[in-house]
Amino acid sequence: MKKLTAAERLIVAADYKPLDAHPLWWAEDQVLALAENLRGTGVYIKVNSALRASGYSLVNKLHDRGLRVFADLKLYDIPQTLAIDGALLRKVCPELLTTVCSAGVSAMKALKAELPYTEVLGVTVLTSLKDADTKAMFSCSTAEAVLRFAQVGADAKNDGLISSPAEVEVLRAKFGLMMSLNTPAIRPEFAIVAGDDQNPERIMTPAKAIRAGADRLVIGRPITEAQNPRDAVMRTLEEIESVMA
Repeated sequence: MKKLTAAERLIVAADYKPLDAHPLWWAEDQVLALAENLRGTGVYIKVNSALRASGYSLVNKLHDRGLRVFADLKLYDIPQTLAIDGALLRKVCPELLTTVCSAGVSAMKALKAELPYTEVLGVTVLTSLKDADTKAMFSCSTAEAVLRFAQVGADAKNDGLISSPAEVEVLRAKFGLMMSLNTPAIRPEFAIVAGDDQNPERIMTPAKAIRAGADRLVIGRPITEAQNPRDAVMRTLEEIESVMA
């Protein structure tokens, strides 16, 4: 991993749920408006639902606005299909892309082989899940499931992993610097999100997550629902910079 600037550590999750009256392209308009607002900050924009609705050309539109793109597609399929996904995504070359570690080593290797210039990140366990969920689904605790899937990601030679900040310290100790660690469920000190659907036991502030070993932080509603998203980004960058000195 190269040394990252504060802006390179921040990923803004551009998730917008349309109302029934909104046309299909409404979500793309919201994403592009956010991108215009954040032009010049150097942060990443994470797109998933809007990207599926609008198509991969959205990546080019975000690049045109000077922003890095995280295509959070969580790709999961057989090796041949993931290879096709990779070949198609190579045409727009997002900086970051997610697959799902449970897809298996062969499938993730096939995906990465098509994407030499994209950092492929393996999702371990979704941050909304609790121990009761992972015990029902994987017959183990959340922490154990994260480590199991992280090992699959390492065996596939993924560039990085996605986990909650609660598991970052253990992942860093186990895998060292061989993969980047990227963490959703980050809440800046200044932000309070009503009705938060993240597991509170797996949430962390930017400063604590970076101290634990996180490379990049994914933050959505505290920025996108702020009255001034650019100001929220700058305040978040200040929190990140406070532990980088």
